[in-house]
Amino acid sequence: MTPVSPEEMAARADRRAERGPFDIVGDVHGCYDELTELLGLLGYQPDEVSAMRHPDGRRLVFVGDLVDRGPKIVAAVTLARRMVEAGQAFCVPGNHDNKLLRYLLGHHVQIKHGLAESIAQTEALPEGERADWIAAYERFIGGLGTHLLLDGGQLVVAHAGIRETDQGRDSPRIRAFTLYGIPTGEHDENGLPIRVNWAADYTGPAAVVYGHTPVAEPVWQNNTLNIDTGCTFGGRLTALRWPERELVSVPARRVYAVRGK
Repeated sequence: MTPVSPEEMAARADRRAERGPFDIVGDVHGCYDELTELLGLLGYQPDEVSAMRHPDGRRLVFVGDLVDRGPKIVAAVTLARRMVEAGQAFCVPGNHDNKLLRYLLGHHVQIKHGLAESIAQTEALPEGERADWIAAYERFIGGLGTHLLLDGGQLVVAHAGIRETDQGRDSPRIRAFTLYGIPTGEHDENGLPIRVNWAADYTGPAAVVYGHTPVAEPVWQNNTLNIDTGCTFGGRLTALRWPERELVSVPARRVYAVRGK
């Protein structure tokens, strides 16, 4: 793929002219059934063009990590992509989405943390359909900005979070932060990296909504909110209604993956 300049990446992030209301959805990880159930609770209805559409004009914002671990990765990505292409949703890439993209582009990556499920489900598609899906995935994920400034700059969405000084900007450091956060070098009891709690020092006026690291309950901290409630690990799939700041969630139908594997 053609490298994208920092100026173009920053322009992709600046969607301040896009006003709400929005429904921001946490890490899906292939949990398509839970996603469609959640969208139903939020009032979205099936649509031939955009897959799902809200009758009152609300739009979705995906915080990334659409792929890996879950049972219906292809369907989850296809729904999100169709909604974004039809102007009914926005999306930022997660580290898992980015890793699958690099794998599909022929880069060497480690097959772990659920990537095997994405590869298997993609390869299970009929040959022609598989080629079309992969091409669409590469265009979709490759065309996303690292984060989103929305609603006049009052709302910022980034997969792993973003500092106030980095909002609306781009650099390799910012890209790494929005995808991975900052690991401390230590690991928790499940073998997952422990990351610096950047939200503890956040003082920006914009609300930042993110995911990446599963939490038992979403809790506002300094005007930031992590809405990844670990659906793929048997938790819940959660959405934040904006500007209402109301949380809506559905339980996982079963445990699809074990943390740390």
